[in-house]
Amino acid sequence: MKKQLIAGNWKMNGSLVTNEALVNALAAGVGSAQCQIAVCVPSPYLAQVRGLVSGTGIDVGAQDVSVHESGAYTGEVSAGMLRDFGVRYCLVGHSERRQYHGETDAVVADKAQRALAAGVTPIVCVGETLAEREAGRTEEVVKRQLAAVVHTNGHCISEIVVAYEPVWAIGTGKTASPEEAQQVHAVLRAQLRAATPKADRVLILYGGSMNAANAAQLLSQPDIDGGLVGGASLKPADFLSIIAAAH
Repeated sequence: MKKQLIAGNWKMNGSLVTNEALVNALAAGVGSAQCQIAVCVPSPYLAQVRGLVSGTGIDVGAQDVSVHESGAYTGEVSAGMLRDFGVRYCLVGHSERRQYHGETDAVVADKAQRALAAGVTPIVCVGETLAEREAGRTEEVVKRQLAAVVHTNGHCISEIVVAYEPVWAIGTGKTASPEEAQQVHAVLRAQLRAATPKADRVLILYGGSMNAANAAQLLSQPDIDGGLVGGASLKPADFLSIIAAAH
């Protein structure tokens, strides 16, 4: 049976001092976790956190990657650079990147392709806004977002991780019910099955205000293979509770 993945997204938070305290607390409390664990940290801290997690079983992820391999792209970070730092995962298409930086489905698909080519596993984020959900367009939106990645990456699609993040539930304290989340995860799984015979090995994470109180119920759903955790990943006790609920 595949192991679930609990990935923390620190977003634009952290400092040398607080990072060390957080990772040390996680390392001390993680024990014999039954799941895979990762923390996706701001780029300046990749080297620091990579050193801190050494030997702990915790992997390091980045929060974004460039569509370009190298060149005159000031401020960009390439997938090859991430690989140089021992980064295992990279978020692509997080709703905050789509919303604030205008990332399109095509750009997200290209970023996933760059990560895969460099040996970094992209965590492809999909999800609908509140307006889209209320209009009954949830399935249409998430299928469109994933279809772009499938189209661009072809047979490599079984190497990605997918994260379903209903935008209306991110940082709002609102959460999709376990049944609502499972319904969307099942749609995504069916879409992956149409694209690859290895669809069942693809991890589909739930993100959107997953916390210590609701993690066990969400993680018990048949097509929820882990969590992409925002705010709670900055609180060691909360993040460890979610890890303990995973298998």
